Amino acid sequence: AAALQRLREVFDIEELPPDVLPRKKPPQFMVDLFNKVADANGITRAPGLLQGDVVRSFEDRVHVDHHHFYFDISAMEKGEQMLKAEFRVFKLKRTHRSRRSDVKHFCKVEVYELLENENKPQKKHLIASRLLSLYAEGWEVFNVTQTVSKWVGSSSSNHGFWITATHVSSDGMEHDVVTFAKSQSTLQESRNALLVLFTNSNKRRSHSFKETLPSLMLHVFLMTLMSRRPRAAAAAATSPLTACHRRELYVDFHAIGWSGWIIYPSGYNAFYCRGSCFFPLGESLNATNHATVQSIVYTLKLSQDVSMPCCVPDELKSLNLLYFDDKQNVVLKNYKDMVATKCGCH
Repeated sequence: AAALQRLREVFDIEELPPDVLPRKKPPQFMVDLFNKVADANGITRAPGLLQGDVVRSFEDRVHVDHHHFYFDISAMEKGEQMLKAEFRVFKLKRTHRSRRSDVKHFCKVEVYELLENENKPQKKHLIASRLLSLYAEGWEVFNVTQTVSKWVGSSSSNHGFWITATHVSSDGMEHDVVTFAKSQSTLQESRNALLVLFTNSNKRRSHSFKETLPSLMLHVFLMTLMSRRPRAAAAAATSPLTACHRRELYVDFHAIGWSGWIIYPSGYNAFYCRGSCFFPLGESLNATNHATVQSIVYTLKLSQDVSMPCCVPDELKSLNLLYFDDKQNVVLKNYKDMVATKCGCH
């Protein structure tokens, strides 16, 4: 229990989310974003692909009114710094065409911040405006960073967004010429409007990871895996000391009961470092000058108090998790220093 509690701290999970998979589907945008920044095992493809280290998505909570969109952003953590906010809404194609030749094929779409509750849509502030084709359909993305920053500072000011679509012709102004998708059916769930926040957690997780990788993960997961493979465990116990090298350490989210809310990956290879650091230390061991001197003193037994240099991770990569939080919002989070890619003597 203590080990799993420590593991939750490593992954910055205060309360374990409920199991919602596989019945609840994540927004396709978040799945695509995960695949862009990480490989199938969750390992970061390249630095700088993600703005910040957390991406939070919130689905629209208003299912009836096609003008009103509301997002509960209370899952934002204290101290979390918002970098960018995107309002993503799916514009549906207009099904009927006008027979009049002078009708323009564009409409004006305006996005407002509601200043009071949804029963008073007349009190609103214009955020963005653009011309859209009447007969095309697809995702429209509006930058709403300034508005959402205000909501983060004062949750009571969040009354949601209001969208209007008007068409001006020689006959005058026509309202509601196009509509935007709402999640009224399973078929349209992937088209539900999203508010996506790119943030920095501002938490120094790296230090705790370096402490945890060689101790917690090694003892909890390696012993769990080895206990299921008695032959491998016996072989490891009787094998002679080998030079410092990297070994596999697979973290299985199903085995620890987290597969009901972690979308991707299903697990990952954290790796760990094991072996001796006897003199002479080869170039492949990336030994520091200090470690080289220490290994000489240890080998020549010049001091009884000096131990052999330690075989530890020399290079670490970050891990990305896509998961449902405790309010069933989908979150993409980047964790630094989670995968040992090289080992060395230090």
